[in-house]
Amino acid sequence: MQNLRYEHHGSLALITINRPDKLNALNRQTLLEIEEAVATAMADAAVHAVILTGSGDKAFAAGADVAEFAHYTATEARDLSAVGHRIMDSIATAPKPVLAAINGFALGGGLELAMACHLRIAAPTARLGQPEVNLGLIPGYGGTQRLVEWVGRARALEMLMSGDPIDAATALQWGLVNRISATAESLLEDSTALLNRILQRGPIAVSHCIRLTALAAQGDPDGYLQEIETFGSLFQQPESREGIGAFLEKRKAAFRGSASGS
Repeated sequence: MQNLRYEHHGSLALITINRPDKLNALNRQTLLEIEEAVATAMADAAVHAVILTGSGDKAFAAGADVAEFAHYTATEARDLSAVGHRIMDSIATAPKPVLAAINGFALGGGLELAMACHLRIAAPTARLGQPEVNLGLIPGYGGTQRLVEWVGRARALEMLMSGDPIDAATALQWGLVNRISATAESLLEDSTALLNRILQRGPIAVSHCIRLTALAAQGDPDGYLQEIETFGSLFQQPESREGIGAFLEKRKAAFRGSASGS
């Protein structure tokens, strides 16, 4: 991959956007590499969760690469948006937890990428925004929809129509990020710690939590029925027998074949 680094850290895959000279801007090649890297992680049985971050200390991803699409026709722009939607949707619907470690600016397409992830931890210096209106545009990779999902319509409209970024503390208050790391230097450590706690839980149950909450976010009225059906089906899984048995025997469940759950 030209614009990404893909590394294994135990049961975690670390995907790093590696265009620091461009503030990790998301050109088409980078988007396609992100899609490929996430698909690789999902297909790898040794990978149980993914951290997505940016290289350097300035940017997670400071938007799309404007120079690349500056002279696009309407048809070309529509195609780019469709590709972006496909890639963001593949992350949002991924069956394993994907966490965005936001190490700096997450603007435009960068924030859309972070919002497609299931969890977000921001460095104290992070800045998050959708500045597309400054170009006479709107977000094209799902931002008008996911921003409402995470912060509500009123706050989403403020961010979308003003184009002004918010700081990490405001993002936490508004629910756009799950938490802020203790320091910029501890961002990956804090992200790993949260995922390792999740990985000690039942992996099939965690995957269903991702799927079912997505139905709720989409306003799917079938979500309640899906929860009933899924709850029942999990009782047929060895995972639930292990979890219930461990609770009754007052021991730690070994969901992945070891006491640590790894």
